[in-house]
Amino acid sequence: MIRYQGFEHLLQAKAEDIPDAPAILYEQNGVKQTLSYQTFREQALQRSLELASENKKCLGVLCDGSLPCILTIFGAVLSGLQTVLLDENAPTDLLREQIVRTDVDLLWSSDEELLEELEAEHETGDQETGDGPLSPFSSDINNHDSGQKGDKGPSPVSSASKILFFTSGTTNAGKAVVLTDASLMSSAWNGSCMLPLSAEDVLLCMLPLNHVFGFVCSLLWGLQCGACVALGRGPRHYADDPSFFEPTVISLVPMLLGFLLKHRVLNPQLRTVLVGAGDCPSSLLQVATASGIRVSFGYGLTETSSGIAISISGDPYAMEICPDPKITFEPDGEILIEAPSCMMQGYYKDPEATAEVLKDGVLHTGDLGRLDEEGRLHIIGRKKEILVLPDGTKIFLPEYEQNIRQILGEVDLAFVEKDGAPILVIF
Repeated sequence: MIRYQGFEHLLQAKAEDIPDAPAILYEQNGVKQTLSYQTFREQALQRSLELASENKKCLGVLCDGSLPCILTIFGAVLSGLQTVLLDENAPTDLLREQIVRTDVDLLWSSDEELLEELEAEHETGDQETGDGPLSPFSSDINNHDSGQKGDKGPSPVSSASKILFFTSGTTNAGKAVVLTDASLMSSAWNGSCMLPLSAEDVLLCMLPLNHVFGFVCSLLWGLQCGACVALGRGPRHYADDPSFFEPTVISLVPMLLGFLLKHRVLNPQLRTVLVGAGDCPSSLLQVATASGIRVSFGYGLTETSSGIAISISGDPYAMEICPDPKITFEPDGEILIEAPSCMMQGYYKDPEATAEVLKDGVLHTGDLGRLDEEGRLHIIGRKKEILVLPDGTKIFLPEYEQNIRQILGEVDLAFVEKDGAPILVIF
């Protein structure tokens, strides 16, 4: 398994080794279309030239998971632009705040109305904050055959380009994590070593690309292995994308897995499901495995470019650690991670917050875990879910609350600390 040093290394190697193999499968006017690895590289290079001509420093991409979106991201990285991946469905006031915080001066979206709204809001903010001008970038690349055969264009920059992902959250408290195409490709390599795909596999990309799990495990994983990545058509097509694209592999969050199982829309060609980015009820995993589908569970963080451990045999909650990361534990069970090849550079322009979690190259995750006798990782919970009383007693809140529910029934409740004692709150 080749460890690609970045997006350019990936695209160049695939264009040389498997130029005519399908890299991307997408829908256009109701018909499935494919983009070969050679053409994918040509169009990404063309996109990089278009972006470089804008003479900007930081591109914000309002991710919609489309082919133009992916080509824009790759083109931005190849051109050396700092790239910020944004949620196109987030409130515009949150988007504007994130745009300002990350110094975006060029914005891409397939939604022209959203572009105009954000540009207008930014111009209003200029008068108050002194922010620089924000330029929209939405040149038409719907003609996917525009690349000239054999014209590879100039060689892009070889140094790692910054790609920023915001940590999960619906408030401004979300942090902008600075990763690079090199760290993301290292993460894809780690995951591919654990769960390799073949050239015959079709990986369905249904997850948002502005989340690192979706970007690495729904896109880069497939490209790393030389498989074909099918681009899902968004939430309105969740129920029919499996039958339309006939994937053999899907990466899902637990809620989406539950939806697909409930509506019984998983296609018969599907053989592997990778679940991550949240706690997954065992009932869902049991239903999936009963259907003959191999289910693996993954653990990772935005700060580590995603994958740290993946279950590849037996118990889906018992995860083998990927090749690069080294995991140790604090006395209280907090998971500590060393992974130089995949680790974030820090939180964008926030050295204090970075120093709180990244100490001497070791990430303090805030997650609690343990290793079993076979060295497999089990996630127990979050450190913040432990209540420490003045006498040193530690209460693991999820377990404590579950025990109370068994007595009171299924009611909404929570425990909080007040004056050194646990207080039960019933809603």
